[in-house]
Amino acid sequence: MDKLEQLIKVEGALAAFEFDPGGELRASSIADQANIEDDVLEMLCHVCVANGAIATMQARGWEKMTKMEGFYPIQGFSLIGFEWTVIVNDCFGVIVANDKVDYDGTYAVLDKS
Repeated sequence: MDKLEQLIKVEGALAAFEFDPGGELRASSIADQANIEDDVLEMLCHVCVANGAIATMQARGWEKMTKMEGFYPIQGFSLIGFEWTVIVNDCFGVIVANDKVDYDGTYAVLDKS
């Protein structure tokens, strides 16, 4: 089973997506009950790349300024909205309904090769 198939089976998943390092949508899987289209995912992919770059800058700067370690490299991040959360790791992401989100469980699926 490929990663998108695994991600869309996460409880509460509305959509799963893969993007390239430039933020272009490579592939997606959208649940039937979701009111999400590929246009939204295309924009979201760019948001994920931009936020990953900002988080990397902050983590590296924090390590350099404080001499503390363990913040870089960024392993993944979440963007929390009013109705759903986007959980991202590497070039994969999943949108999960807030009332069903399991961060640890979702990251475990994202971490699988």
